[in-house]
Amino acid sequence: MSPRMSPRPTTGPAARRSAPRARIGPDDLRRTFEAVPVRTSAEGEPFADSWWGRAWVDALESLSMDEARLARGRAYADDGQVAAITVTPGRVVAYVHGSRARPYRAELRLRTFADPGWEALLDAVAERPGHLSALLAKEMPHSLARTAEEAGVRLLPAADDLDPSCTCPDHGRPCKHVAALCFQTALLLDSDPFVLLLMRGRGERELLDALARRNAEHSARERPAAPAMPSVAAGEAFAARFLPPLPAPRPVPPHPGQPPSYPDLPGARDPLGLDALATDAVARAHALLTTGRDPLAGLTAWQDAVRLAAARPTAGLTATTRALYRELAYATGRTTTDLARAVAAWRQGEAEGLAALETPWDPPAGPFDRARPALAAAGFPRFTPWRNHLTHPAGSLQLRFGQDMRWYGYESDPGADDWWPRAAPDPDPVSALEALLAGDSVPDTAGDDDPHYVR
Repeated sequence: MSPRMSPRPTTGPAARRSAPRARIGPDDLRRTFEAVPVRTSAEGEPFADSWWGRAWVDALESLSMDEARLARGRAYADDGQVAAITVTPGRVVAYVHGSRARPYRAELRLRTFADPGWEALLDAVAERPGHLSALLAKEMPHSLARTAEEAGVRLLPAADDLDPSCTCPDHGRPCKHVAALCFQTALLLDSDPFVLLLMRGRGERELLDALARRNAEHSARERPAAPAMPSVAAGEAFAARFLPPLPAPRPVPPHPGQPPSYPDLPGARDPLGLDALATDAVARAHALLTTGRDPLAGLTAWQDAVRLAAARPTAGLTATTRALYRELAYATGRTTTDLARAVAAWRQGEAEGLAALETPWDPPAGPFDRARPALAAAGFPRFTPWRNHLTHPAGSLQLRFGQDMRWYGYESDPGADDWWPRAAPDPDPVSALEALLAGDSVPDTAGDDDPHYVR
């Protein structure tokens, strides 16, 4: 999806915008943030929420003498035309989509701190533990910026700190593409002030390790020395000691417990779906405690989602079933119709039935080759083969040969190519087709109670 087509989020400023997902380089000195989606900002509304994010925007605005370029850059940022942003020491880079099809490479350079400046800043921060707590909470208090200035370093940039460049033909300083990059960078700073510290030259892990060492040294200097204790050889200390036996394990309860009730909170997952998932987890845990094995451990995430949905009755389309289908479909990236079709296949033959639905294969010579003559001998018309499928010439019935050597019946509206599992599988293709024609449907998936009506 191009930045111009990103989904538009809920409008209005948030108390703290969630940070875009970032990839962090192995050396902690390179962070790449995903593109920020389209947003709507009212005229006169600050682009950033935090005071340090707004200070970044102020530095941009003081750098530019052209309000029209800044307004155009803000519109580009609002429209999601800034692609992924990469931050390294002293540099911020992104591709920005302008009026042409090919995006421009926008770059902003920022002065980094020399080692003496970093040492002075880290010493000053270590003297006030509240600064470290604020950074860990992704906050930058005003007092931290003042402490940095007292140590001789300026965390927040001024206009003379910023050096913009772009591959576009506009010689503005900055051009609208760099302005858009600057506005989006303010959103990154809003959510994580460590991005600013990375621009100044050091990564988050390196800074936290250095501050932890300084805090430990500071605590050691303030703590009075403990009196020396006489040393004892380890062999002497444990020669006459015996570890007590471990206590007996607690008895396994006779029945699985009940999960807690989940409240229906705004923005939270559906409580009925959570209750169904928690109930299943409790039952599996109880089975593992009583038998020492989990027979479902080999299932994939999709197979387990289908199994969970198939365990719920669909007759009547209860609210719990609807909620569970929505939750499982969302978690696996499928639609509720995909899930309902897979549930019908699971009720046909569990994992083998799901494989018959989703995985065409080329059977070896044998039962599959004998199926068409057997169907013809029983008076059925000539079926069309494709891989492990045999399709009725009218296009409404189909048999699929599973890798468990059973035949699975499917039905579709003629010409729709919308196949649904219908009948129980059978090793004999004639019996499987007769069951399909007789309407021997998979339990709990027939008529108006079909789970593909779940919305």
